[in-house]
Amino acid sequence: MPNTMQFGFPPFTGVVKKLVIVNISIFICLWISDIVFPAVGGVLRDGLALRPADVMAGHVWQVVTYSFIHLGILHLLFNMLSLWMFGSTLENDWGPSRFLQFYFACILGAAVATIALSFAGVLGMSPYTPTAGASGGIYGLLVAFGILYAETRVYVYGIFPIKAKFFAMIWVALALYGALSEQGGIANVAHLGGALVGFLYIKFMPRRGAGYLASESVFGMRNRYHRWKRQLAAKKFEVYMRKATRETDPEEPPPPNGDSRGPWVN
Repeated sequence: MPNTMQFGFPPFTGVVKKLVIVNISIFICLWISDIVFPAVGGVLRDGLALRPADVMAGHVWQVVTYSFIHLGILHLLFNMLSLWMFGSTLENDWGPSRFLQFYFACILGAAVATIALSFAGVLGMSPYTPTAGASGGIYGLLVAFGILYAETRVYVYGIFPIKAKFFAMIWVALALYGALSEQGGIANVAHLGGALVGFLYIKFMPRRGAGYLASESVFGMRNRYHRWKRQLAAKKFEVYMRKATRETDPEEPPPPNGDSRGPWVN
């Protein structure tokens, strides 16, 4: 791994570029709708943001769509720059398929953490409070980068060099502090949920990703089933051969005159 990262962003990779374009496009569309059709923009934003009570009522799409909704230009700018900086490096190493698996695993993990803790009433959270933004996925990328590129130096504001592992620790610590100090705050919990899933994914997921793990499980079950069928067939064949041997080659009684030769031997 490289030991330094120059101030500047890596080249845009395919999936990261598409995610950035989609996020910016949705932000612009909602911004225009707020100006032209304010009521429509509000309905769209409410329907796409993550509200735990709505998810439990059947709006399950919100566990993904919330990550494409940003509530301000700075919110969008920070997330997209982070996605570009850390995501492009990881996609370049992993390939688009595994990168997408990882990113949306963190998005889903952040949503699940938010839903579970809000219904539990932890830290004053309410299941009726909406949350939005890609920060859960971004924090997962940040943790992954901090683990895999631990000694790489990144430049804060282009000036202060800091190792990636410490950079990740600082941001996670800030999110934890925010979650503990901000009663009813839900965004920091989403950040921590994404960071946790990112950590677990890097530590325990096979290098080929979740798809490889699933295929190995499926093929493993299939192979065990076929092995069991072969063993069962072998046992049935063995029983059949024993029975056939008894029927076609019965034990011959000894000759009546005590001669050891068979009756048809001259």
